[in-house]
Amino acid sequence: QVQLVESGGGLVQAGGSLRLSCAASGRTFSSDSSMGWFRQAPGKEREFVAAIQWSGRSITYADSVKGRFTISRDSAKNTVFLQMNSLKPEDTAVYYCAADRTYYGVVPLEYDYWGQGTQVTVSS
Repeated sequence: QVQLVESGGGLVQAGGSLRLSCAASGRTFSSDSSMGWFRQAPGKEREFVAAIQWSGRSITYADSVKGRFTISRDSAKNTVFLQMNSLKPEDTAVYYCAADRTYYGVVPLEYDYWGQGTQVTVSS
């Protein structure tokens, strides 16, 4: 089992920045494991934001966040980060961290482990 705990959400004005963290515990990851960030706004489906392979070989971003968000990981601390800059009101959502031992990609249903989510609200 893997437990994921997100932190770092909050309220910020448009143009501001936030840094989300996702700490993983339980079974350790291999180089083929991946972690991703997804978000879900009220009345909308959960959407992909960014993913990183635990080896660091691959990183993928949604077009809507490219150039503004950066995903990174600290292997020693089993933690993944999402640095969010130039935030827009449309970035407002609950942000979820996800992990999988073998899958790397953008499909939420393929990830086996999920955090509880952290709210990000961007005011205009």
